[in-house]
Amino acid sequence: MSTERRGREVTDLPEWAKRIHQEYGSPELGDLQDIFLGPLIKRRSGLRKDDLIEILLDNRALPKESSSGTQTDPYIRGMLVGTSRNVVEIWDENGDFRSIARDIIVELRLITHLRKPYIEDRELLTFEKEDMRRRSNLLEEAERQADGREDNHVWD
Repeated sequence: MSTERRGREVTDLPEWAKRIHQEYGSPELGDLQDIFLGPLIKRRSGLRKDDLIEILLDNRALPKESSSGTQTDPYIRGMLVGTSRNVVEIWDENGDFRSIARDIIVELRLITHLRKPYIEDRELLTFEKEDMRRRSNLLEEAERQADGREDNHVWD
C-alpha cells in the first residue's frame, strides 16, 4: 500500500475540469496530490486555493424547476476561489463567480489540486505576506480617519 494517494491524470478528469486545467496553465498533477499516510511532517492534505471541486447542494435549498422547466442540478463544479466562515467562493464551470452558503452544502468533493500545499507554495506565501501588510496599512489609515487627525509624523 502506498503512502501517497494516486494522483489523477489529466485524462481522468471530467471535461469541465480538463477545460479549467488547460486555462490554468496545465500544471503537472502528480506533484500536487495529498499525502495521508506516513510521518506526520510529510503529510499534506486539505483544500487549497484554486482546487477543482464539485459541490453537492441540499435539494431543499434549490428551486423546484428552473425557468426553462427542468429540474435544477444540485451540483456546482469549478475552481475554489476562497472560503470564509459562512461561504465557499467558486469560479464555476460556466465562468461565473458564485458564493455558496456553507449551510446548504451537503458534500464538497475534491477533483484535483492545481497548486502546491500551502507551506510549499512560495507565490501564495508572498501574496499572504503582502496582503497582511496591505490590511495593516488600511487599518492604520482607518484609525487615523476615525480619530479625525493626521498625526502619523508625531510621537505619542
